[in-house]
Amino acid sequence: MTTTVPPRSARLPLRDRLLRLAGAVTTPLLPGDYLDLVAPLRAGADLRGRILDVRPETPDAATVVIRPGRGWRGHLPGQYVRLGVDVDGVRQWRAYSLTSPPVREHAPITVTVKALPDGVVSNHLVRRIRPGTIVQLDQAQGDFVLPRPVPDRVLFVTAGSGVTPVMGMLRSGALAGADVVVLHSAPTPADVIFGPELRGLAARGALRLVERHTDTDGLLDTADLDGLVPDHLDRQTWACGPVGLLDALEAHWAGGDAVDRLHTERFRPTVITTGEGGPVTFTRAGVTVQADGARALLDAGEEAGVLMPSGCRMGICFGCVLPLRQGAVRDLRTGELTTALPGDGVRIQTCVSAAAGPCEIDL
Repeated sequence: MTTTVPPRSARLPLRDRLLRLAGAVTTPLLPGDYLDLVAPLRAGADLRGRILDVRPETPDAATVVIRPGRGWRGHLPGQYVRLGVDVDGVRQWRAYSLTSPPVREHAPITVTVKALPDGVVSNHLVRRIRPGTIVQLDQAQGDFVLPRPVPDRVLFVTAGSGVTPVMGMLRSGALAGADVVVLHSAPTPADVIFGPELRGLAARGALRLVERHTDTDGLLDTADLDGLVPDHLDRQTWACGPVGLLDALEAHWAGGDAVDRLHTERFRPTVITTGEGGPVTFTRAGVTVQADGARALLDAGEEAGVLMPSGCRMGICFGCVLPLRQGAVRDLRTGELTTALPGDGVRIQTCVSAAAGPCEIDL
């Protein structure tokens, strides 16, 4: 009896054979790279979102409306999402609070962004990005959320863009029937993000709004709390704003033996040392090399014995792209500075980027 074994390729399912053929034709790209062009929000793709609208809130803040792809798993009020935004050819990751209530599958979500003076991504989102732009998304994260059941008496203490996660909570409807006080600090009435909406909620009796305008009233001080919200230590409190404010609030609640009733969400401080050159650490390789400001990271890594991915010398662009875990690099072509903080995962081209201070590369 003779058994004939078909060739290995003939035993593959038709779908797999077609994918293999497509892969051969599209090399060095993958078939999915072409699908991303026509259906970037499809199921199974990396999670992305499409910008639907950008709505001004104040002169330096805007709400960005995003339709997430099919992999979006939803969020809880108060959580944040990390966006990957391409700015002048460099992908930058930043985290922003979700300001929309939890929505049904595939419905739009919103984040509200305040443009910072030196904020590359925040200024791009507020002033430059246009509807139709595709951005990268992570799933929602964060534990700055309301418990179940919701407390009977709630206080929110916010400053600047710290009001954004709170607005997500207020819009969710979860606080209906609760005694809610919002104490918010901003330079002027016009600088209060969601000012008209918050004032409307107060007029309807849904909450009590206390505005502190620092241009005329000075900075909010914990000594003011007894007069502004006499029962503040008895309320479950959620606070979000600059580090100095949160440090003062935590000390005040601890002094009142009420630290268990204070929940804080901290802005991440930006502390990045920049300069010409600096130590470059390839984290997974465990190698650190001192690089000058005129030498590409690709060359610096190779000279230190790190196996650097690259297709540059074969004419294949972007084969050298790696995540910048933290630190600062400078584009050797344009002089543009790119910075990253832990968790950002900004992807850079190592063949055209040089150290601009201490930096860590995920390799």
